[in-house]
Amino acid sequence: MDSPSTCDENSETDFHPSPEDELDRSNADIGFSSSIDRTLSSVSSFSERSNEQSSYYSHNKLSPMCKLAGRASPVLNKLSMKQHVDRKPADYELEVIKEKFSKLLLGEDMSGSGKGVCAAVAISNAITNLYATVFGSCHRLEPLPLEKKSMWRREMDCLLSVCDYIVEFFPSSQAMPDGTTLEVMATRPRSDIYINLPALEKLDAMLIEILDSFRKTEFWYLDEGKQSFNGSSKSFRRVTHRNEDKWWLPVPCIPDTGLPETARKELQQKRDCANQIHKAAMAINSGILVEMEVPDSYLAALPKSGRTSVGDAIYRYMSTPDQFSPDNLLDCLAISTEHEALETADHVEAAMYVWRRKASMSHSKSSWDMVKDLMADGDKNVLLASRAESLLLCLKQRFPSLSQTTLDTSKIQYNKDVGQAILESYSRVLESLAYNIVSWIDEVLFVDESAKTRQD
Repeated sequence: MDSPSTCDENSETDFHPSPEDELDRSNADIGFSSSIDRTLSSVSSFSERSNEQSSYYSHNKLSPMCKLAGRASPVLNKLSMKQHVDRKPADYELEVIKEKFSKLLLGEDMSGSGKGVCAAVAISNAITNLYATVFGSCHRLEPLPLEKKSMWRREMDCLLSVCDYIVEFFPSSQAMPDGTTLEVMATRPRSDIYINLPALEKLDAMLIEILDSFRKTEFWYLDEGKQSFNGSSKSFRRVTHRNEDKWWLPVPCIPDTGLPETARKELQQKRDCANQIHKAAMAINSGILVEMEVPDSYLAALPKSGRTSVGDAIYRYMSTPDQFSPDNLLDCLAISTEHEALETADHVEAAMYVWRRKASMSHSKSSWDMVKDLMADGDKNVLLASRAESLLLCLKQRFPSLSQTTLDTSKIQYNKDVGQAILESYSRVLESLAYNIVSWIDEVLFVDESAKTRQD
């Protein structure tokens, strides 16, 4: 058996950052070893800063733009020509930043003819593409390469700096030198950005910290391509629970005696932390998607009947006067694959909006028609819509890695709110990274459990 491959033991203190890297936020004080309660309390603490927020606003009443508390100055200002002349950054990095922001301004339309996407979709695609560039080739538990980590932090800092200028106005008063008081309109960060963006940055730093912790491990990986002339990789693959369509991914390997108990406990602790981060990012993403407007194109494509959308079997179970149980309905459906789950979610979500629309139309009738039909049709549509919503929620809980539904993709495609686009895409990529870390840890734990079972 091959000996465990050694990881790069160079610490981040030996790395001398470039001038652009000095703009990165300092989140190094966050560790994976924090308890789950501390993890959740760290995320929720951003919504409890009312006293700090009020003092911050009172100190910056006349500032045209209020930045988020604790965030660095906008990178766009630090990339001005004067800063470039003084600091003299690398020409290559400057050209890369120019190219990326030029594409954003053009809406991904290189012809310049104005046929590009809106700014919200452009910046959402930019965050998604950056995640694919940095983390797309990561398939194992190991520290992120320094160049990729620097790229992630530097370019995300540029993309998130847009949020420093997304503000809302609120009435305020200002005391003049002569003793008079004037009514003025001050600015403050928009509430959804002020609450969610710092939480997402915290989750981002914690995920990077978890990956950085896998420097000296008791397990290692075998690449299928490099081990094609012996049977070692195939023997390890037989004990993993990975699908055969992912044969090209590296295989986790452990010593014959299995992992030490301390290493296994540490892995389980990191898994629990990453799982909590996954749930937090998923909750933020779901909340942002709910706040997005439903596109008119989606409403126009809805079927005329909710029963037609879900089918007769599901409709009969949902319309029963007895107590409704979404878990029992899903057990009867016996959904086995994520493809079937996504198809069912699309049908249930479409039927939910059909019943909601019919319920609103019944309430808009005349008073006599309302009295006559409210109990017959209106309440029934409300009941069906409520049951469809609970069924959809239960389905997403059973399949946490479920892809976005047709409604979600339509909202992202036609969304024009830049702030919501940044929060949605940022939470979506963090949710994906957290889920991958949990899956990688599960593979190692599964191999360890299989090895101990063979010994017994």
